[in-house]
Amino acid sequence: MDLDTSLLHQTGMMMEILPHGASYWVGDGFPVRNLFPSNGLGNARLSPFLLLDYAGPARFEPSEKPRGVEVHPHRGFETVTIAYQGSVAHRDSSGASGVIRPGDVQWMTAASGVVHEEMHDPEFSRAGGDFEMIQLWVNLPKADKMSPPKYQTLESSKIPVLPFGAQGFLRVIAGDYEGNQGAATTFTPVGVYDVELQAGDQDTLTLNPAYNTMLFLRSGEVTLNGEQKFAGEAMLALVPRGVSEVKIEAGKASKFVVLTGEPIDEPVAQHGPFVMNTREELVQAFRDFQSGKMGQLPTKG
Repeated sequence: MDLDTSLLHQTGMMMEILPHGASYWVGDGFPVRNLFPSNGLGNARLSPFLLLDYAGPARFEPSEKPRGVEVHPHRGFETVTIAYQGSVAHRDSSGASGVIRPGDVQWMTAASGVVHEEMHDPEFSRAGGDFEMIQLWVNLPKADKMSPPKYQTLESSKIPVLPFGAQGFLRVIAGDYEGNQGAATTFTPVGVYDVELQAGDQDTLTLNPAYNTMLFLRSGEVTLNGEQKFAGEAMLALVPRGVSEVKIEAGKASKFVVLTGEPIDEPVAQHGPFVMNTREELVQAFRDFQSGKMGQLPTKG
């Protein structure tokens, strides 16, 4: 039987609502507010997700030199970048490259290791403008951490869009939502849904009760299960494990992202850009990067 609002109230299964944690710059192109892990949430509550940064909204003045994050490595996980405003150009040591623009998504599986850079697209840099993006880190199971790297540019037109509420929508970036398969192919069973509602809209979000689930509110005001207010900008709501439905009512125009995934019941050893299972594997990752085994970026023409 699905959990309804009265049962949630009776069992005390209210959602934990948290503001963003630390604020900092990533390179010189991404002013971010970190939703986790800087707010103290542990791996057991987040898994398979590792990090969520909200970049912007921010205004950049025109510049001939693109801003961003210069060459750096990753191993053992995936990075997911959702673009709302502005554009970012990516290239990596596997030979992959691409530009994401508003509505697009970049899904990079670092796995055994890549060296890459993420820079404002030159066209955006020269013109300047508003910038808003999300970057999510998704862990990989031990069995997949040393798989070959993979890169996916998910154009907005290829992402399934479903009606949600009378005037809103739900984009299925990854995972399956009520029989609709997302655009990304993933190693780890996850759902990433991008949702917008208009004032007065209401609908019910269906979930896998065995997954860890959270709602990231970019902006707006919604009521959860008829009784819990969720409002502001850069806020996180943790859905209790075992919940299969969440009723959402929008008090004003609202934008949020649903992150849901099967927990990975394995040790996590993380240092900087590497996420493995043991300290020894981290040491090896640093050695492999320093010795050039993760490759190099080609010289720009």
